[in-house]
Amino acid sequence: MHTREEKMEAFGRFLDILDELRVKCPWDRKQTNESLRPNTIEETYELCDAIVKNDKQEICKELGDVLLHVAFYAKIGSETGDFDIKDVCDKLCDKLIFRHPHVFGDVEAETAGQVSQNWEQLKQKEKGGNKTVLSGVPAALPTLIKAYRIQDKARNVGFDWDEKEQVWDKVREEFAELQTEINRLDKDKAEAEFGDLFFSIINAARLYGINPDNALERTNQKFIRRFNYVEEQSLNAGKSLKEMTLEEMDTFWNEAKRQGL
Repeated sequence: MHTREEKMEAFGRFLDILDELRVKCPWDRKQTNESLRPNTIEETYELCDAIVKNDKQEICKELGDVLLHVAFYAKIGSETGDFDIKDVCDKLCDKLIFRHPHVFGDVEAETAGQVSQNWEQLKQKEKGGNKTVLSGVPAALPTLIKAYRIQDKARNVGFDWDEKEQVWDKVREEFAELQTEINRLDKDKAEAEFGDLFFSIINAARLYGINPDNALERTNQKFIRRFNYVEEQSLNAGKSLKEMTLEEMDTFWNEAKRQGL
């Protein structure tokens, strides 16, 4: 690994390059917070994809892309006189110190759960911080991740099941209510009950220490692998998928499962 001096030198070189690009490159020169935002979202998802694949080289590359966006916003902030990269770092350092009194102060926290509880309480005390427990959940989060964060924040202030096994009664209750509305052919109420069922299942995943977003993505990737195998075998048989029966496709699907795809 590199020394602290090498790391600081690399970061300084990066900032110097960004400064030069902002002046000399027509594309970089015209960028604004608004124009960068869609690319920032895309780069963040590309980093997440690399993490899911556990591709270390790709993670390194995508981290650089995300870092570029962080520095670019700070560069724009410096041009308007609002803040620069030092202000960004200072605010982050101040926040980390304030929210880790068990490290930088005299508060005791022996478990990750205690740290999380302290974190939420400290956020409530911060000047200009979140005014309610759930106000810190970004509105733009993907819905599955948002549900998990809502539940996690509620847990940190004690709003949770006494025993995790109790959640399954709630899952069964929501499933029954969904079936009722589907049988009544009430689409609006069925949609609402679908949401309640999803929310309760995500809650169950949280209680059992499973990240539901990761779990769903594993299933997405598994389905893609198996479906690609079915399509490949159908082409080898001289047929398109539309020409195959469901039974024929199931045969190839089960072959994929036996091969561990």
